[in-house]
Amino acid sequence: MHELTVTMLGPTGVGKTSLLTAMYEQFSTNIGKTDLQLTPDEESSALLQERLIQLKSLLDDFETKSGVVRGDRGEPEDLRSFVFGLGRRGKAPSLQLRFRDYPGGYHLPRATPKQKQFIKDLLQECVSVLIAIDAPALMEQRGKWNELNNRPQQITDIFRTAYQDLESPRLVIFSPVRCEKYMQNERLSLELVQRIKEEYKGLFELFSSDSLLSNLVVVITPVQTVGSVVFSRIETKNGEPYFRFRKVGHDARYSPKDSEQPLRYLLRFLLKLHLTNNRNWGFLNFIRDVFRMDNHLVNAIRELSIGCKSSGGLEILQGDHWLNL
Repeated sequence: MHELTVTMLGPTGVGKTSLLTAMYEQFSTNIGKTDLQLTPDEESSALLQERLIQLKSLLDDFETKSGVVRGDRGEPEDLRSFVFGLGRRGKAPSLQLRFRDYPGGYHLPRATPKQKQFIKDLLQECVSVLIAIDAPALMEQRGKWNELNNRPQQITDIFRTAYQDLESPRLVIFSPVRCEKYMQNERLSLELVQRIKEEYKGLFELFSSDSLLSNLVVVITPVQTVGSVVFSRIETKNGEPYFRFRKVGHDARYSPKDSEQPLRYLLRFLLKLHLTNNRNWGFLNFIRDVFRMDNHLVNAIRELSIGCKSSGGLEILQGDHWLNL
């Protein structure tokens, strides 16, 4: 079975696993009447279920730690990934999606040549990159903790190396997480988008360069990872920030919002690749054959793609021609 890789970028503790958990959990309830099935493998299912239990049992007031890198956490072959089969309900999957994560320590001076090369190879070989952004670190105290938690310059440098001479289309998704406070109305959501554009200005300039513009789709999809909480305050311990959140009510339940949007965009992008002819894209060529063999998959993704949002803080920055079906 063919496999496509999605790289998850963001330092340790930024919320990538929570994002993926909410994405999968809400996708299952948002596919409507489509004949589509997303199935995690056994290990991924166990990890996601454990994280879901944690998210659903949050205290009324809780904290998240900063994204300080404390180590490289092993070699590439030991790193965790989440694997999902995608296909028609009740049938064997037609396609496998692998979400790959890696530690921020791979970018530090002490990282081994093997670790640095792994990052470059991973970004070159993946069809999409999902950049998780810690929204409170971006927005609070004039972004005082943004570099520590989100490392925009470091991420920009990664792309400058990996996206040289890009020859096939890619999708890059910016997903601010823990952003409940900043999605309460249109004004706040637009402020969030504007801050992303400001803090990642160098990266957006790279993406819109003549050499990359025609092959890159860039979207912003804020995800309210829990839905029933809002940012409360920042406490510092030994010079490190701890971001505290509170539930909107004692009995408020886990209710993420827009968490399925990154996956909707990914599937919409893949369907467009299938519908585009007369191109030589190397490792992406097989997409046409996979989708051609399963018309039910094509129809399901087409229907699912209708639910992609592009307002209220969700925005297509470039490459919409790779999304128009």
